[in-house]
Parts: sequence; C-alpha cells; structure tokens
Amino acid sequence: MTVPATTATTATNTSTAGATSTKKAAGVDNTLNYNQFLNLLVAQLKHQDPTNPTDPTQFVAQLASFSAVEQALNTNSRLDTLLTQSAISQAGAVIGKTVTSADGLTSGQVASVMITSDGPQATLTNGKSISLGSGISIS
Repeated sequence: MTVPATTATTATNTSTAGATSTKKAAGVDNTLNYNQFLNLLVAQLKHQDPTNPTDPTQFVAQLASFSAVEQALNTNSRLDTLLTQSAISQAGAVIGKTVTSADGLTSGQVASVMITSDGPQATLTNGKSISLGSGISIS
C-alpha cells in the first residue's frame, strides 16, 4: 500500500507545528528560518509518491520561493553589516562629548562606546552606562 504524498507532508507539517507551538510557549521566535525551510523542502521531495510526483509548476514555484528566501537572507546580512559600520563610525564621534539620557536622569562625558545587538552603549567617565538611542542629547 502506498502512502499519498499529502500524508507524509501533513505529518511533517504537524510535527513542525508542534515544535513551533512548543517554541512559542517557551517565548522563542516561531518564524521559519532558512534551514527549516530547506528541511521541509527536502522532506517533501523524499516523501512524494513516485507514481504521482509533485506538479512541475508547483516545484518551480517552491524553488523560486527558496531563491527569494536566500536573497532575503543575503540582503539582511549585508544590511546588518552596513548598520554596524554606521554605528561604529557614529560612536567614535561622541567620545569625549557630554550626553544626557532622554529622561534627564543620566548625564556625563563619554569615555568609551560599545556596539551591542541593542545598539551603541556609551560608558561615561562617572562609570554609568547609557544607550545612545533616540531622545538622548549630545553636547
């Protein structure tokens, strides 16, 4: 007895959905990443019914989706690099200047700047730290 391709695909999607629900409950991002997309595509190809293969039009559409995902990842990577370089050049410009937080509670002269995933963080000469985000004033 042969198993229809949709049954194998449904089983793969069900197990992925279960993993996604578990991640979502744990507070983890539930978006499909590049490797997961590839795994699903390969699983679909492995489990298709050889006597009734995937429609070539659908297969080409999936490959086009794969290409679009790959290009989006490359674009995001380049954008991250560009943003980091921009943050580094701007961070150097504030060293030695006085910064004040948006709420006015933290102020001081910038001794050093560290680039983090949340953006540039300035360490002041008084030992305090301040995020160089929107709302700060520099003098």
